Amino acid sequence: MTHPRPARGPTPEAGAGARPIIEVDGLAKRFGEFEAVAGVGFTVGAGETFGFLGPNGAGKSTTINMLCTLLRPTAGWARVAGFDVAAQPAQVRRRIGLVFQDSTLDTYLTAAENLRFHAELYGLHRADYRRRSAQLLEMVELWDRRDELVRTFSGGMRRRLEIARGLLHAPRVLFLDEPTLGLDPQTRAHIWSYLEQLRTAEGTTVFLTTHHLDEAENCDRVAIIDHGRIVVDDPPDVLRARVGRDRMVLRTADDTAAAVALRDRFGIDAVTANGALRFGVADGESFVPDLVTGLGVRVLAVRTERPTLDDVFMTYTGRSMRDAHTGATEQRRTFARMRR
Repeated sequence: MTHPRPARGPTPEAGAGARPIIEVDGLAKRFGEFEAVAGVGFTVGAGETFGFLGPNGAGKSTTINMLCTLLRPTAGWARVAGFDVAAQPAQVRRRIGLVFQDSTLDTYLTAAENLRFHAELYGLHRADYRRRSAQLLEMVELWDRRDELVRTFSGGMRRRLEIARGLLHAPRVLFLDEPTLGLDPQTRAHIWSYLEQLRTAEGTTVFLTTHHLDEAENCDRVAIIDHGRIVVDDPPDVLRARVGRDRMVLRTADDTAAAVALRDRFGIDAVTANGALRFGVADGESFVPDLVTGLGVRVLAVRTERPTLDDVFMTYTGRSMRDAHTGATEQRRTFARMRR
């Protein structure tokens, strides 16, 4: 069902501070019989870092492409910076930056030439371009490499340059589609450092898609999408709290006796995995003293693990992110065969 669009008011940038920078309701996209996005709805506040978490094929990139006006929705509506993505695409594009999954840099140009070409597309004045490009190249640590050809850059350097390019025209929203895909952990950490600098300095809203659980921890809010539908949307700590149980990993002098004692004395059913007993409790840290003194079996080691976003994903979808990723890959292969 197509949702009605909200009534359009005055120019969005006049008094837009009180409203979300991104508004989405009933947004859907079909490709023939395949429903890639099935009526999602959410809002993103100005200055937020918002994460779209889900396995490959869940609908993340399709959603971001609709918000960036690269795909027209089949149903529903969305506004970015106050403008309708379907009815006012030019206004939306002037106010967003976009970093794609795959590199779109011209590798036969230098870093500075790539930025200058982007500045000309957006009609930046020369003084503004020089100031912004110098500032951004310094931020992503590429100022000393500005006159070198991009084809000599590593994958991490190219990604950093693309982020700088996406920010050159001072967008209100920066969209990042799997921004650290294929990068090593150190480079991923550096990119997150740059994004935090960006938000602190300019208050830019960051909207990113990812299937990396550790990246989603950096977000103010996370929406988990699965099979084209949003299953939950909250800050990471709230999502973890909803899982409600800490995981305990226990090694003892006699794990068989310890498992019996856990059941008889604490009413806990433990499982054995990787040479240790594993079980869940409401508050692991407060349970440790009772465990050590009351178990009746010598404890060799005990570790408490807080719930992770993978636990959250499993709670809401019934499977892990890894299983979902595998299933999505098979789904895409099946869909590809159907189209032949």
